[in-house]
Parts: sequence; structure tokens; C-alpha cells
Amino acid sequence: MSVISSDQASHVSWRVDSPHSPTWQALDIPERNWYVPCKLVGDMAAAIILLVATLPLLLLAAVLVKLTSRGPIFYSQTRLGRGGRPFSIYKIRTMRHNCESVTGARWSTPGDDRVTWIGRILRKTHIDELPQLWNVLRCEMSLVGPRPERPEFIPALQKVLPLYGSRLLLRPGITGLAQIQLPPDTDIPSVRRKLAHDIYYVRSMGFWLDFRILLATLLNLLFVPAVWTRFLLVLPGGYRVQRAYEQDAGTINPELEMA
Repeated sequence: MSVISSDQASHVSWRVDSPHSPTWQALDIPERNWYVPCKLVGDMAAAIILLVATLPLLLLAAVLVKLTSRGPIFYSQTRLGRGGRPFSIYKIRTMRHNCESVTGARWSTPGDDRVTWIGRILRKTHIDELPQLWNVLRCEMSLVGPRPERPEFIPALQKVLPLYGSRLLLRPGITGLAQIQLPPDTDIPSVRRKLAHDIYYVRSMGFWLDFRILLATLLNLLFVPAVWTRFLLVLPGGYRVQRAYEQDAGTINPELEMA
């Protein structure tokens, strides 16, 4: 990753061109030299506490997965992290073992028959995500950030979605501005909506925004509707986020321009 900056500049221009990733579009983001190391330390401390506190849940989930389906309890999958560097993400297995050997890599869809019955419960409660705390301890992920994507999908997404690679300027997160407000990806329009939130987060990352996202995540785990948490915590989203993305990407939608 190369960092290009001008003397006394208030913004830093990043361009991801590491050997692990394609060359992405540049995006100017504010300097956050004081917050980045604080966020890293906070992530690691919180990950240790959460791993200890949720260990009984992890053990129970592991037993249920082992008893109800064939295959390993945990699975790992390659994702792209900060700067386009690949890493192995860890989750509790919620699908049939080796199910993609037939279908190939594809997004999960509502009612996906590859998901086991216990897997549906683990996904609904997000217990399957807890092993990602290990990725946080390995400094591959953050508690809050853009969702880490599979490398198989990125070349096609990069071609049709401007600034898609700018998501890789930060460490990916277990939760994030997009994850708490929008459903899982199913098609290009849904990815575009999430990308708008990711780009907004890349520009606006800070303690107050991270705090509200973590609080919204907790409320979502308690099944509080996302629209309520967005209103109560004054989270950015909708037109505001989409408009900011259109401006950054230089692809203003005429309908948004007239709104």
C-alpha cells in the first residue's frame, strides 16, 4: 500500500496497489493518526473480554453443530483485508460441509437450502460470527469496519462499482455501518447500497461513530429493528449516505440531484 500526501495537508490520499490486490481508485480521507492506534488497542482488549465472556456460547454451539451435521465445527474462508491482503476468516459452520463443491462460490440467499437448521439459529443470533474475535486478536480485523469480501467476487464488483476498492483502506469489521442497517448481499444493487455506507465510514471513522455502531449492534442482537436504532442513535444512512457516495464516485444520480 502506498500513501501519498502533500506537505501540511489536512487529508491523506490513499491508493491501494499492493502485490496482493489490483490498483484501486484513490480516495481522500481525513488524517486520524491519534485514533487508529487507540482503535487497535481497544479492539484487542474488547476481543479478549468478549472471547472469555462468550466461551460457554461457543462451546454449546460447537456441540450442537457436531451433533446435528456431518463435517467440522469451524470453517475458514479466504477474505481480503486491509490493503487487499488475503487472510483466513473463522466462523462456526452453518452450512452443509463442502456445499460449494457443487454450486461454486455464491452469495447466500433467503431460504438458502445449504444452511442447516441449527445454522439458521446461529446466523439469526450471530453466534456463528464469534470466532472472528480471533481474527481481531491477529490484527486482521476490527470490531467495526467494512465487511470482508471474498476475493472471488471482487474483480467483477470492481468493474461495475466505482471506489469499491476503497473499502480496503481500513481493516474489515465484524460489524459496521452497512452491516447493522442493510440485509446480506444478494445482487449488485444491494452491494452498491452497502458500498455507499462503507465509503461513508471510511471517510468518517471515529470514536463517536464507532461507539454508536457498537451500541446499534447490541440493540440488533436484542432484535430491536434497524430502523429504530438508526433513528435513536442518529446513524447516517439512506439518502445522505447514497448522495455522499455518488459525489465521491463522480456518478451523481439525476434523481438524487433533483431530490
